[in-house]
Amino acid sequence: MRVFKVKKYVECTILRRLNRFVVEISIDGRPHRAHINNTGRLSELLIKGRRAFCTSLKRPRKTECRLFAVEERNLGAIIDTQLQMIVFETILTRGLIPWLKGAKMLKRNPRLGESVLDYLLERDGEKIHLEVKSAVLRGGRDGRYAMYPDCPSLRGRRHIRELIDHVEGGGRGLVLFIAALPNVRAFKPNRQADPEIHRLLLEAHRAGVEIRAIGLYYNPKDRFVHFYNPNLEVVF
Repeated sequence: MRVFKVKKYVECTILRRLNRFVVEISIDGRPHRAHINNTGRLSELLIKGRRAFCTSLKRPRKTECRLFAVEERNLGAIIDTQLQMIVFETILTRGLIPWLKGAKMLKRNPRLGESVLDYLLERDGEKIHLEVKSAVLRGGRDGRYAMYPDCPSLRGRRHIRELIDHVEGGGRGLVLFIAALPNVRAFKPNRQADPEIHRLLLEAHRAGVEIRAIGLYYNPKDRFVHFYNPNLEVVF
């Protein structure tokens, strides 16, 4: 299902990642610096020579554009977490996620304990604290899984612990993994990268925190983000 069009984009080629927030790219044979807002390692995607896609920045400074997707299986893995969130809000508003039918957004970036999460939702008069995580690592036999994280994440651990405490205290909590890769069959925590995240997600699941995943990808042929699975299986 086509849900969001990227109106202006430029094709580029990955040269190298310079630091946490900057990737060197080539456009028409000339090097440029592109901003990246995904703090994962992304080593399986940011490979020299890989085709990618970027958009112009309204106020370019050290970087001239933002890298939002990288070619993956002839489509695009969406690495831009801001774009992922925009698409999530679009499909939430349009009622395209069956298990969130009727939910509305009350607040972005609500505080919970010592952390700031992504959303506070309301459904049927009940408030739900929601944390969204980007899963753009492909794993498993024949690449069937989207996985998170691809490196240790202290922030991710803290968010999950906050949700466990909140749910054990009688609240509602949800962790949503956006599998922004084409044609994955399920989401799976990456135990190898962060065993503690895997353990905490199991604990959260047992405590009553909802663990969900949805599937998105970018198609450079029509310039749309496609929403292809509203309820990916979660495999522990």
